[in-house]
Amino acid sequence: MTECAQRDIPLQKNQLHVNLQTVENWEHYVQCYAVWLPDDLRGEPAWQRFLKVADRFTKEVKENKCCLSQLRDPGDLDRLECEGHHGAILTVESGAALGGKLEHIEDFKRLGVRMCTLTWNGATEIGRGVMAPGTTGLTDFGRKAVKAMEQVGILVDLSHASPELFWDVAEIAERPLVASHSNAKEICGHPRNLTKEQFLAIKKSGGLVGLNFYKAFLNDQPKKASMEDVLRHGDYFLSLGGEDVLAMGGDWDGADLPPDMPGLSAIPALYELFLRHYPETVVEKIFYGNAARVFREENLL
Repeated sequence: MTECAQRDIPLQKNQLHVNLQTVENWEHYVQCYAVWLPDDLRGEPAWQRFLKVADRFTKEVKENKCCLSQLRDPGDLDRLECEGHHGAILTVESGAALGGKLEHIEDFKRLGVRMCTLTWNGATEIGRGVMAPGTTGLTDFGRKAVKAMEQVGILVDLSHASPELFWDVAEIAERPLVASHSNAKEICGHPRNLTKEQFLAIKKSGGLVGLNFYKAFLNDQPKKASMEDVLRHGDYFLSLGGEDVLAMGGDWDGADLPPDMPGLSAIPALYELFLRHYPETVVEKIFYGNAARVFREENLL
């Protein structure tokens, strides 16, 4: 959604990874549309960027109401599945979007935000991202923000978190932990990927891990990354008992993808690839069911 807003590109038909034309015949499709904040935006400018992109999200939902519905309240998923519409969930990628003000969490709730990544790669008022120097984790402001987000029904997303931030949140979180777009460090050693211990902590919490399609997170030799690498990461997480944890993370329109995964159009082939290795009941969980379950069980959608 950030790309649509910043470049004034319509969601219905475009050359981005995500467009509604590609999925018009899909039976069930729910997309998290993230408001992404670069690490050079903080304070009031970060808040204003969030408002700009959130406004574009609202505009796109209204303009495509014949096929797209925003999911924001308990029961919305059930309604969506009955109506046959596609679902749009407003999310935030970087807690810098709060502009350092806890009161904006209520604004997040009012606008329908249902998940928030605490950082991007750098440090925010909430805590330290995985690529920022140092050894700190959650700040005092961050502790208050995590508690406030959980209270109003916003899932805390730990993709991009430094190890210290991850474990600080894991210690205080009362809702399931989520890493919306992170892979396995055992398979690809990039700092953005999850350790075995982190994955097991998310599993224990009843949370979610969404597979990321970015080449540098899929393969230690990014130029060789392919759809098969997504399966390799899935295999590893499933070997750790992740049948009810794994989901699709994507990182659409925020990452350099393998050549055989040009965007949403690659999802049917990826689904078939997983079907060649796992029962359809498991594959359905990974591609839809697990994420839907968590949002339902937490009484969010």
